[in-house]
Amino acid sequence: MRLYQVASAVKRHSALLQPLAIVFGFLLLLPVSVIRSESPTATTPTLADDLDRESLRIALQRSISHLSKLPPETVVGEQPRRFTAKQALDALRAFEPLLSRWDCHACWTKEFIARFELIPSSSDPALETVLFTGYYQPVIEASLVPTAEYAYPIYGKPSDLITAEQVTLTPTPTKEKIVGRVQGESWKPYYSRREIDEEGSLRGRGYEIAWVKNPIELFFLHIQGSGLLQLQDGRRLLVGYAGANGRPYRSIGRLLIDRGKIPREEMSMQRLRLYLTDHPDERSEILTYNERYVFFRFLPEGPLGNLEVPLTPDRSIATDARLFPKGALAFIVSRRPIINTAGQLVGWQPFSRFVLNQDTGGAILGPRRVDLYFGSGAEAEAAAGFMNSQGKLYFLSLKGPSGSQPRPR
Repeated sequence: MRLYQVASAVKRHSALLQPLAIVFGFLLLLPVSVIRSESPTATTPTLADDLDRESLRIALQRSISHLSKLPPETVVGEQPRRFTAKQALDALRAFEPLLSRWDCHACWTKEFIARFELIPSSSDPALETVLFTGYYQPVIEASLVPTAEYAYPIYGKPSDLITAEQVTLTPTPTKEKIVGRVQGESWKPYYSRREIDEEGSLRGRGYEIAWVKNPIELFFLHIQGSGLLQLQDGRRLLVGYAGANGRPYRSIGRLLIDRGKIPREEMSMQRLRLYLTDHPDERSEILTYNERYVFFRFLPEGPLGNLEVPLTPDRSIATDARLFPKGALAFIVSRRPIINTAGQLVGWQPFSRFVLNQDTGGAILGPRRVDLYFGSGAEAEAAAGFMNSQGKLYFLSLKGPSGSQPRPR
């Protein structure tokens, strides 16, 4: 799974800013020295990439390593049209050599237009605009043993957590993944956040892998789905998503907006964190409102997305895994926050870039949600916390037979 996953607790479910009209022509004004070309058709965006070629090459290789292990006819996504592993892989392998012409505007443009097409994320114009949010990898002070200071456990995946498929035959055959536990001869939902953190349902059963100081930091670790544990001896250990309790994700940011605690226009991850810090008497009720609970494992590298390959900062995105092609190359257009040295939002900068669809998230649902991975550290945290802007998402496909849709089954 997505490393599961920040976006911030609020931003994964709510469009908090006013809609933004995206005008592709302005991208030529960006201070970048890479791909710039006029759109070959009226429906294709102006191509521009605000990042370096090496980060894209790394992300490409990680998707190629995943897709090359799948049977060629495996369907990796149903939207914006059905993609097989072979189609997604062929597009990646054809695109990679173009990186050698990254600095030649005319060369790159001519070959791209001749060989590739950009497919909007939805054929319905009403669904073409998507909301972009951000997530990052937090760094959290932690201990491998419990102490009075480090009292809040990070749990590994419990042995009694069971994932199964529920098959429904009527009115049409469907399969649904369900998560729960067996109690006697009964199937039960797995423990909620309140049952785990407040009632101690897992306490003392040996599932703890580390402990942290602050329950707020622990909550945001769950939202992000991975993190770096900073130990007192100087070591840093990487933890990543190992499973979840199957309960629904519910936005605590939306809860506070609906209750009038934080104005909609002020909502951000930073503002949410401040409210939780300033109102300790409300903290338990607010945090347990989100029933979803994430379990972790130690990782040698990462963070890992739902492809089980490391995510690349600024090049990996998370989308709804039920819809869009896993591992595929995409192109995004939106705005990113401009943050000053004090970590404050001071403006917005239009941007566009090529990205790889390498992750998913419990709150990233539907065709109009994209989460951009910003990396780790304070700068990534600040950018991810404020990222909340509308834009466009396109998937790349080869023109001709290699990029044609598979026959319906």
